[in-house]
Amino acid sequence: MGKRVFVLAETKDGKLRHVSYEALTVARQVAQGGEVNCVLFGPSSVDFTDEISKYGANKLYIVNDNRVDIYTTDAYVQTVSQLVNEIEPDVILMGHTAIGKDLAPRLAARLKFGLISDCTEVVPDGDNIVFSRPIYAGKAFQKRRFRKGLVFATLRPNNFEALEKPTKTEVVLFEPTIKDLRTIVKEIVKKTAGGGDLSEAKIIVSGGRGVKSTEGFKPLQELADVLGGAVAASRGACDAEFCDYSLQIGQTGKVVTPDLYIACGISGAIQHLAGMSNSKVIVAINKDPEAPIFEIADYGIVGDLFEVVPLLTKDFKKTLTVNA
Repeated sequence: MGKRVFVLAETKDGKLRHVSYEALTVARQVAQGGEVNCVLFGPSSVDFTDEISKYGANKLYIVNDNRVDIYTTDAYVQTVSQLVNEIEPDVILMGHTAIGKDLAPRLAARLKFGLISDCTEVVPDGDNIVFSRPIYAGKAFQKRRFRKGLVFATLRPNNFEALEKPTKTEVVLFEPTIKDLRTIVKEIVKKTAGGGDLSEAKIIVSGGRGVKSTEGFKPLQELADVLGGAVAASRGACDAEFCDYSLQIGQTGKVVTPDLYIACGISGAIQHLAGMSNSKVIVAINKDPEAPIFEIADYGIVGDLFEVVPLLTKDFKKTLTVNA
């Protein structure tokens, strides 16, 4: 029997986040022929109807209230609670993003639902759905499922293939009842460091204490620019004030799963590995041949990053120019 699935999609900088496409793909799989519903926040979200249709949503709910154009916990919890009561889904899915990490547990507590967070694999199993998620800083994985009731999970970005399946999407304008807001966002000031969203970046060039200074990140940024990737850092580099903590990868920073992770001057402490060990391909550049990072790297280069990285940048430029 098909399930009714509800996907909370996200936009960022005027675009749909890639994890929204991933969530819609997973939603179609677990719906098993049932109905896939999607929600976007703010009246201007109607512009994304065609994109949502490409990924198989049967209904798109547009929250027709300017107070949800910018995320605030109170407004979103109230709105999504009302949508859940109207749609009565069997399954709720959303990205394990900054918004997802804040919203999902609050929503689960309010509606008295269970929650499985940070899932890296979702497998329909008859009437059940089996979720896999990392534990112990990524050193082990556990499989979990709901025995009964509504299924609610957040999905780690970059872990699911986003597949198109165009369908006709019905657009529904939803007028929420939002009251007693404790927080109003008047302005958002964004940092530009790094040049990309680390959680969804396909290629990441990351620096550790071996970059030696803020200036040491310049070669890494040049390589990232050539590859169309983003720059990140270890906690050691952040603690040394070589870069902003918004770039930190690791157990106390961001967890990423890019297609390619290039670790430059990073020794490979377990806390850092917890944030990037699930990358599809890992390249390590370090002067110390005994550095722990080489134990998990697919490719290792023993050498000075200030010599190796510019050579890589030069060769990639040449190769990409020839293939363009």
